[in-house]
Amino acid sequence: MTHKEVIALVEEMGIPFAYHHFAEGESPDPPFICFLYPNAVQFAADNIVYHSDKAVDIELYTDEKNPELEEAVEAVLTAHEIYFEKTEVWIESEKLYEVLYSIVV
Repeated sequence: MTHKEVIALVEEMGIPFAYHHFAEGESPDPPFICFLYPNAVQFAADNIVYHSDKAVDIELYTDEKNPELEEAVEAVLTAHEIYFEKTEVWIESEKLYEVLYSIVV
């Protein structure tokens, strides 16, 4: 999946988003998404990288727990047949929940 295709995927979620972070003072009110590529997932053969995929983190930020919004994000991933791992944390300093969807494309 190309970067443009990842952007199109996130756009389908219908939530304001940015790659990695919003500029200082530019972040919208929650909910919003930041996505990034934390690492590559590589398969080696004969001492070279034979195949490489991108790990993508889609971070959903909300100021309150929002199961319906999470279901909407998950519906987009499922519609594209993308397997995801999901974790959640409370960020005390920001007073935000972060629901992290980790995928490989």
